[in-house]
Amino acid sequence: MVLVEDVRSWSAGFESFVGGFAARFPRVESRRQMRWYVRGLLSEAERKNGWTLAEAVGEAGPERMQRLLNFYAWDTDGVRDDLRSAVVGVLADPVDGVLVVDETGFLKKGTKSAGVGRQYSGTAGRIENSQIGVFLAYASARGRALIDRELYLPKDWVDDRPRCRGAGIGDEVGFATKQVLAQRMIERAMDADVPFGWVAADELYGNDTKFRLWMECRGIAHVVAVPKSAMVVTMWLTKERVHTLIDQVEESEWRRLSCGDGVRGPKVSDWAVLDIRPLRDPSRGHWLLARRSLSDPAKIAYYVCFGAADTPFEKLVRVAGARWAIEECFQTAKNETGLDHYQVRGYQAWHRHITLSMVAAAYLVVTRDAAKKGGPRRDTHRVCP
Repeated sequence: MVLVEDVRSWSAGFESFVGGFAARFPRVESRRQMRWYVRGLLSEAERKNGWTLAEAVGEAGPERMQRLLNFYAWDTDGVRDDLRSAVVGVLADPVDGVLVVDETGFLKKGTKSAGVGRQYSGTAGRIENSQIGVFLAYASARGRALIDRELYLPKDWVDDRPRCRGAGIGDEVGFATKQVLAQRMIERAMDADVPFGWVAADELYGNDTKFRLWMECRGIAHVVAVPKSAMVVTMWLTKERVHTLIDQVEESEWRRLSCGDGVRGPKVSDWAVLDIRPLRDPSRGHWLLARRSLSDPAKIAYYVCFGAADTPFEKLVRVAGARWAIEECFQTAKNETGLDHYQVRGYQAWHRHITLSMVAAAYLVVTRDAAKKGGPRRDTHRVCP
């Protein structure tokens, strides 16, 4: 009897959660299909494409699932905004919350899918025919979840307008680097008053001085990875490569610290930090941070940091460690909510599937948070009238 009550309660929680997005779907058919789509993404089906999602919810074929992605009129970006509100409502931490930027690859065949091409995919670890999505995650001590997404369009795609139109890419969509896409997503989070204290990103973004300067001008504290060849201004107003500066750090200045907990316990490394860029606002600090592997001391990662002048060393280390949260989000969304299982070619359809997969993943975050508090949560978010 208790099990039956739990099932009923969790089912009610799901209906309440997806009901929060209902205002973005003007017709009952699209609202109903969205609910079935998300339910299918949460199912135990091994692959989550149109056919398997239809089977999971008892439909005879994939036509209705495909119409949801390709033809029904609904506000895709509005669902994204509501998703962001739902996640922040559960995970918010205005001081230590971290926005994390990263991209992930989706291996594809053919040449017609929006943005597809031979490009480096971190998923494959090599150059492959793939699409690349740039994502923004929110991470705090309470959990982590994806909150925004953009499909990267290589320049050869954007320069071929007939090809773009064939994939449903409007003439108003121009070329944007991955760093610019990341900047747009951070701006959207700020415009929505998302409470966060820091931004973290990997080398692709950290090595872009324009991206770092934009964050500094906006007063956004950040810890971003850079390659060993990156140049920084030292306290002696010289320019040096980061690995050269860290090579000069005395052994006594390295500290053994954990940057967070992993599946095997605390992630412990040796860390060192140096002040850089003396010509600055006295209330702000600039640092070069280094992480040295315990098992292989020759393996060192480097980070350029910016924040309040009184930021503790330990805080910089924790933010550096928060970057891995987005990798966990990708793994969860790909394994549990079909992030990479889509079979669509169009620009809009890609954003719609990805957004709904993120909604399904956010539902898991919300319900896990409720479980920690001792029971199902029925009113997870009410962002829509």
